[in-house]
Amino acid sequence: MSSMREKTPGDPQPGSGHAAETPVLETGGLTKHFPVHRGRGEVVHAVDGIDIRLMRGKVVALVGESGSGKSTVARLLAQLLPATAGVISLDGVPVRAHGGRKFRRYVRNVQMILQDPFASLNPIHTVRYVLGRSIRIHHPGAKAAERDELLRSLLSRVDLVPPERYLDKFPHELSGGQRQRVAIARALGATPKVLLADEPVSMLDVSIRIGVLNLLQDLKETFQLAILYITHDIASARYFADTTMVMYAGQIIERGSSEQVTQQPAHPYTQLLIASAPDPDELAERDSRPAKGEPPSLISPPTGCRFHPRCPFAMERCATTQPPTFTVHDGQEAACWLYAADAVTEREQAFGARA
Repeated sequence: MSSMREKTPGDPQPGSGHAAETPVLETGGLTKHFPVHRGRGEVVHAVDGIDIRLMRGKVVALVGESGSGKSTVARLLAQLLPATAGVISLDGVPVRAHGGRKFRRYVRNVQMILQDPFASLNPIHTVRYVLGRSIRIHHPGAKAAERDELLRSLLSRVDLVPPERYLDKFPHELSGGQRQRVAIARALGATPKVLLADEPVSMLDVSIRIGVLNLLQDLKETFQLAILYITHDIASARYFADTTMVMYAGQIIERGSSEQVTQQPAHPYTQLLIASAPDPDELAERDSRPAKGEPPSLISPPTGCRFHPRCPFAMERCATTQPPTFTVHDGQEAACWLYAADAVTEREQAFGARA
């Protein structure tokens, strides 16, 4: 393993590209706490101080188990929820837009694709109405002929051709994959810079998931979109994303190139995520040591590392002090005490020859 060091504030972020390149969408210390009961002061620590950088023409995957805070991050970035703390910047400019004209300007640049295409499309409206409304909102100056041309163009961009076959269909008359393509076309109607894809293929049949991911890949390259791909399937992150961030209990605990994170996972939680969907050819070679216990309460999260009650390699300091972010490999980072300079013995015990 290459030398490890603690990250300093001046270090470049993984996947940031050239130092002068400005992220399309960026967060700093993004935090969201939900109050539990009025007057008691208790809150759910849904998202705690995360930093994300989305660059043009790149896909960032946000991976974690259910309840880790992934969808809350998407709704914060879409400005559908107000942040408790932290900053969201669009093209380098801090933005707070939770209504009115500011929000409309913001969503022209940042669009969201929801998990369930049947629930996100109104069942009483045709495809023509759904896409036409997006065009009317985001292209208010377009004439009728121009709107009609845009409508057909949107369907062609998502491979629903010929467009005339789909324009007057209702959502229940479409397959799951076709409905999700309509939802993607609706997002494209705003000509956005950023797509927030919240589990976009998890509700689809396995046989058609790859087609939707390939579509998003083509759109990313054609329009140089920045995409946040939220998923619990770390294998699809390797296939689709340039960078992968792993989230646990409201915090980012590992990040790096998707190849590094999936092939050489550094954090014990990431290793367990990958082991939960193993390659049959590697079953005999994998350490099958399971996680202990259940995910923590986000009302009273554990002190120190939030994963330590379940971690098979937990040390004494893991229970008392939150780990900083350490650089593990070139561009790969993990918030884990195993990578502290004085934890050589613990690393050897945990990873053997890999450490």
